[in-house]
Amino acid sequence: MSDETRNDTTPAAQKTRDPWLGKRKEIPEHEKKEQWERNVLEELVFSAHKEQRRTRRWGIFFKSLMFSYLALILFMTYMPNELSDGSSKGHKHTALIEIRGTIGADAEANADSIITALRDAFKNEHSAAIILRLNTPGGSPVQAGYVNDEIKRLRNQHPNKPVYAVITDMCASGGYYIAAAADEIYADKASLVGSIGVVMNGFGFVDAMDKLGIERRMMTAGENKGFLDPFSPLKAEDEKHIKSLLGSIHQQFIDVVKEGRGDRLKDDPAIFSGLVWTGEQAIEVGLVDALGSSSYVAREIVGADKIVDYTYDQPVIERFFERFGASVASGISSTMNDIWR
Repeated sequence: MSDETRNDTTPAAQKTRDPWLGKRKEIPEHEKKEQWERNVLEELVFSAHKEQRRTRRWGIFFKSLMFSYLALILFMTYMPNELSDGSSKGHKHTALIEIRGTIGADAEANADSIITALRDAFKNEHSAAIILRLNTPGGSPVQAGYVNDEIKRLRNQHPNKPVYAVITDMCASGGYYIAAAADEIYADKASLVGSIGVVMNGFGFVDAMDKLGIERRMMTAGENKGFLDPFSPLKAEDEKHIKSLLGSIHQQFIDVVKEGRGDRLKDDPAIFSGLVWTGEQAIEVGLVDALGSSSYVAREIVGADKIVDYTYDQPVIERFFERFGASVASGISSTMNDIWR
């Protein structure tokens, strides 16, 4: 094939052949420009179409993923009992309720959750007894008081269903406030038990402010509205009042422990001084009945070694939407801050 023939295969965008003269001729500049614009436009349209298809595929993927995730959450929310311990609850068993961490209205160990679990455990005719497994440093006396009262109420309604408290690492202060409502209390020999007292603490910055030359300005409506202000000198009457409050709460605690433990307590004022004891020492002073774990109590004391966990756990879907709502609120707050910054 000749060089001239090969050259005839060049793109039409550059050269073409005159059909009459049989010679190559250059494409006019205005035609080149029109053809270039047409090519660019076609490329843009094609790219936009490809991007739309890609976006649509990813959209379908993420929607399917979200649907699967929500379906899984709903399944886990409404089917947990059937999957975990639903079959066990239909046979004789020992009910277990965990009380972990600080006791407080907004904590994992809050009165509403514990009481919900208690009612479920007492209501089930196949639960032979209830074990409260405690590992807590204490917390709110109000929350602990709610639980203590509910245990006593449920025990009166179900006199043949005993309640046992089993202490693991620690059961102090408000934790023991709850344990005192049980029929018997068990612990490990190294458990820490007690701390039957009430505390309120804070700081005073008066001298530091004097040294730094800082003036405190506080205005109140009400003679005692600013009492115990850490930036003002402590008044004798304020201290007296707060000690009376602490003394009243302490006496409530003492009465609850004495009511629950009865003659098992030794006549020793140190028991209510805020001290803690090991599990072995706690037996000697009457705060604990014997050494033993939850498995031991279920097997040897209750006679139903099958343990079913009744600990209330917030439904997965509630936790999801709670966290989702918090994330949305945080995003909105951040956006508003950026707008007004």
